Amino acid sequence: MHSSLIGKIEKARRYAQEPERITIHSLTATFRGSNDTHDLSFAAGRWHCGCEFFAGWNVCCHTMAME
Repeated sequence: MHSSLIGKIEKARRYAQEPERITIHSLTATFRGSNDTHDLSFAAGRWHCGCEFFAGWNVCCHTMAME
């Protein structure tokens, strides 16, 4: 293996042990629930889900699973 690639792999391993280096600003995902598929998003430090329960409670099993 090329020495510069080995160095990058070692650096990536160190970074993986320091999750505080990473800030996720936004994210979208699809959650396949037991009864339906739900669109999830994360922005401005908050989760949002398209399911009916989330609409009334601002939290649901899908967002809790992602947290």
